[in-house]
Amino acid sequence: MKNSMTASNQPARSLLHTRQVTCTAYQRSDGMVDIEGRMQDTKAGDMRTPFKQLHAGDTLHLMRMIMTIDHKMTIHHIEAHTDAGPTPFCADINAAYSALEGLKIGPGFKQQVKSRVGGRMGCTHLSDLLGPMATTAMQALMPLWMEEEMQRVVSDPAYRMAKPWIIDTCHAYRSDGEAVRSVMPDFYRSADECK
Repeated sequence: MKNSMTASNQPARSLLHTRQVTCTAYQRSDGMVDIEGRMQDTKAGDMRTPFKQLHAGDTLHLMRMIMTIDHKMTIHHIEAHTDAGPTPFCADINAAYSALEGLKIGPGFKQQVKSRVGGRMGCTHLSDLLGPMATTAMQALMPLWMEEEMQRVVSDPAYRMAKPWIIDTCHAYRSDGEAVRSVMPDFYRSADECK
């Protein structure tokens, strides 16, 4: 298998299952951003489900979503598509994902998704796809946010005093880390100050 990685000193392995998740962001001419997510599961061997027989290489799941957001990460439109599923009923829930329209991607997003399309109100695989789609949205919009932040810093002295949003969002940008010390020294705090 190409691109396979193994831990050192491990016994031989044989492929059982492959899940591929791809998320792509597109800037639209109307100023909005489309995030397209695609998740595909394929089996390495034959498999029987209650509703179909799968052969090696067949697709068990193929789900796609397209989510339209604005630059503040609010969902304006969302569509779910189930091209392949283990039952003939999987696609019946696709329309339920419109319940996410109006939500903002940010803190609490996963809980909101769960309350609107969790469990029997949604599809496990479509809901799981929303996580990488949300982080793709953040990565796509990051350059825009950074440019806006730099313009504010230059034009508004009071804004320079505000803590940048990225601090403490991850290990690399923790208040007591080298990234903050190097790039945003005014906001660096020692490990003792962070306790």
